[in-house]
Amino acid sequence: MHSAAVVGTGLIGTSIALALTARGVTTHLIDRDRDSLRIAAARGAGTPEPPSAPVDIAVIAVPPSDIARTIADHQKAELAKVYTDVASVKALPHAECLALGCDTTVLVGGHPLAGRERSGPLSARADLFQDRHWVLTPTPETSESALNRALELVSLCNAVPVLLDPPDHDRAVALISHLPHVMASLTAARLLEGEDYAVRLAGRGMRDVTRVAAGDAALWADILAANAAAVGPLLTELTADLQRTAEALGRLTEDSPEQHGAALADLTEILRRGSEGRARIATPYGGPGAHPPAALSVALGDDRDRQLERLLDDVGDARVDLEGMVLPSAPNGADASDVRDAPDVRRASHRVPPPHGSVELLVAPDVARPLTDALRDRGWAVR
Repeated sequence: MHSAAVVGTGLIGTSIALALTARGVTTHLIDRDRDSLRIAAARGAGTPEPPSAPVDIAVIAVPPSDIARTIADHQKAELAKVYTDVASVKALPHAECLALGCDTTVLVGGHPLAGRERSGPLSARADLFQDRHWVLTPTPETSESALNRALELVSLCNAVPVLLDPPDHDRAVALISHLPHVMASLTAARLLEGEDYAVRLAGRGMRDVTRVAAGDAALWADILAANAAAVGPLLTELTADLQRTAEALGRLTEDSPEQHGAALADLTEILRRGSEGRARIATPYGGPGAHPPAALSVALGDDRDRQLERLLDDVGDARVDLEGMVLPSAPNGADASDVRDAPDVRRASHRVPPPHGSVELLVAPDVARPLTDALRDRGWAVR
C-alpha cells in the first residue's frame, strides 16, 4: 500500500493515519471540522491536501448514520480504489450503501475494537491498535482484491483481523459493548438524584462501572439507533432479570422471615450467573485455555520502595489485576528470587529478574495495552 485517505480526524481516524504514516504510507486527511484537521496534520498524521489520483484505500471514520452518504460522495469523486469504515455497526450502513447505489465490490466494512476514554485527534496514538481485534465484514459481492487491501490496512496498524458477517458482528458488539454502555449510562444517571454526601463517597467501583458513560451522548445515540435490532432484545432480557432482582429484594423486606430463604436463593442465583458469565472473559492465569501473561517492565528510579508503592496505587486506579510481579534486586544485594515468596510474586518464580531498577508486572494479554497507556499517562516509563 502506497497511499491512503482518512475521512474523519477524530481519535480513531487520526490514530489510523498516524499508524499508516509511520509505516511510510502517504496519507491524506479529510474533515469538515477544520480545527480537527489542522490538529491531526500538526501531529504528523498526514497531509490535509487532497490526493491528485485515487488512493489505494479510503478509511471512513464518521458516525454510523453518515457512513453510506460519505462513501457514496467519495466514490462519485473517485477518492479511492477501495473503501472501508470504522463504525461499530455494520449491517445498517451496508444496506444504506446498497440503497444509494454504492459500488460494494470495493467496500469492506471494518471495526477496530480499540479506543480511549479521551476523544479527538489530540488523544490519537499510532499504537492504539497494537494486538487489538479489528473486525472486517466482507459480503458476497466484496472482491478478493478489496478484502486483501483491507487486511493490509489491519496489518499496517499491527491489529489482529477477525472476519464476520455484518449481522454476526452487530449481535456481538450489542452484547459486549452497546449493552454495557447503556447500563453504565443508566447507572450514572442515578447519581443525578443522589444526595451530595452519597456522591462524594463514590469510589473505584462506581467509577469503573460508569467509566464509559462519559462518552459523547449524541454519537452513542447514533450507534444505538443503528443497532437497535440487536440491542433491543438484550435490554428486554436484562429488564426481566432486573425485575426478578427487584422482586427478590422486595420479598426480603416484606415477607415473613420463614419465606426469606426462597428470596435469598433467587438473589444468589442471579448473582451466581453473573459470576459465571464474567468468568468466560476472565480466564485465570495458568488455567485451561489461558494465554501466557504479558510482561510490562516499569522503571522505578530512586527511592524504589516509595516508587513501588506509588506504582501499585496507579495500577489499582487503572482497575487492572496483576497476575504476578518480579521485583528488582533488593538494596542489600539479594536477587529477586529472595522476595518471590510474597503472595503477589509467587507465580512469577520462573522468570529471570528484571533490569536493575525496574519491576516487571505480569498481566493478562488483553489488558497489557490499556495498563501501559494508563501508566504512561501518569508518567511511568513502560517497556
